[in-house]
Amino acid sequence: MRSIARTIHLIVACLFVAALFVQVFLAGLGVFSTTAGFTTHVGVGYSLSLLPIVLAVVGLLGVLGRRLALLAVLEFFLFLLQSVFVAMRTSAPEVAALHPVNGFVILLIALLIARKSWAARAPAPATAVR
Repeated sequence: MRSIARTIHLIVACLFVAALFVQVFLAGLGVFSTTAGFTTHVGVGYSLSLLPIVLAVVGLLGVLGRRLALLAVLEFFLFLLQSVFVAMRTSAPEVAALHPVNGFVILLIALLIARKSWAARAPAPATAVR
């Protein structure tokens, strides 16, 4: 069960990183093309907010450690902040401007999670005892 959970964690972590790059593309599409890009950006963003919870649960099932689970929970809360920043665009545009910055922090943490998941995919090499 542990190795299956670790494999699922790695796959979800890598898909999450790829989807975040798509999110950046969709935001750019909304800026430089039609506003339909922003509509898709919003929809995909809400869908992606579930993946950190999946990563936390599967990480715990795969015994990947508390730190990796806490990073996934942090990702979820950063996703919640994204909506707060957008909601503040008229009342506090300076705060709302943190939306893209927070998005890049989300991407950086997702890369860290994927890297740690990749490192945990195989058992550590045995050391020779002399």
